[in-house]
Amino acid sequence: MVASSFDDRDGTIWMDGRLVPWRQASVHVLTHAMHYASAVFEGQRAYGGEIFALTKHSERLVRSAELLGFSIPWSVSDIDAACRATLAASGLADAYVRPIAWRGSEQMGVAAPNARIHLAIACWEWGAYFGEAALAKGLRLDLAPWRRPAPYTAPTESKAAGLYMICTLSKHRAADRGFDDALMLDWRGQVAEATGANIFFVKDGVLHTPVPDCFLNGITRQTVIALAKERGIDVIERAIWPEELESFQQCFLTGSAAEVTPVGSIGPWSFEVGALTRQLMRDYAQHVRGQRPNS
Repeated sequence: MVASSFDDRDGTIWMDGRLVPWRQASVHVLTHAMHYASAVFEGQRAYGGEIFALTKHSERLVRSAELLGFSIPWSVSDIDAACRATLAASGLADAYVRPIAWRGSEQMGVAAPNARIHLAIACWEWGAYFGEAALAKGLRLDLAPWRRPAPYTAPTESKAAGLYMICTLSKHRAADRGFDDALMLDWRGQVAEATGANIFFVKDGVLHTPVPDCFLNGITRQTVIALAKERGIDVIERAIWPEELESFQQCFLTGSAAEVTPVGSIGPWSFEVGALTRQLMRDYAQHVRGQRPNS
C-alpha cells in the first residue's frame, strides 16, 4: 500500500510552540523560505523512544540558522523538549524526526530582516532509507553532474535547504539512469559525499574519508569514526581523488537517515560488502539503542 502524501496524514506536528493537527500545519505561498530558501533543518532518528544525539542536532540547527543570518526564538533545550513532545504525541518508538526553521511571509524580496522566524517539528515512521535490499547487496552510485560549492561561495557548514537543490538534481538524474544515489565531487574535483550522506572507503583494514571542508561533518559520520577508533581501526581524513576509487575494497555511506549503508559500486568501480563494513553497521545499530557494541 502506498503511503499517503506528506500533507495528508493523521497525527500532530509541533509548530511555533504548540502541537497542531497534521493537516493544519501549513504556511502561506508567499513565505520567504519558499522563494529564497531561507530555511534550515535537521534529520534525526528515534530508537526505542529516545532521539539519538538530540542535543547535538538541536545545537546544529541553531548554528545553521545563525549562519543564514537569523536566530531561532527557542533555545536548544526548548528545541530538545519540543522534539521529545512531538515524538511522544506520535506514539512511535522508532521514527524519523524533522525540525525545520524558516523566515515567514511578513516580507517579500531578497532581504527580509523583519520576517518572523518559525519552527516546526514533524516525525514519522521511516525504515531503511535506501530500502532493506541495499543493506545486503550495497548501493549503486552514479557520478553526479553537480559539485559541492566552495566554502567561500555558500554557507557550507549550515544544513540549509538551499544547499540541497543540487543534491535533488543529482539524485533525480541518478534514479533516471537506474542508480540508487550519486557521488558528488567538490569544486576542486575531489570526492565529497553522496547527495545526503557522508562517505567512507576501506583499504587494507583502514578507513579513508574526505575532509568535510565544504560539506557537513555529519553527526553520524562523527559517531562512526568514534566507533571505529574504539575498535582500533585507523581512520584517515584526507583529500580523496576519483582516480583512487579503484584501489578501495569497501565503501559505505553514513547519515541520520541512511545510518550505515554499504555501497556496492560507484560508476565503473565495484566494492565488496565486507566484514569491516558489516561490523560498523552492527556497532552503530547497537550504539544508537544504548547498547555496547559486541566484541
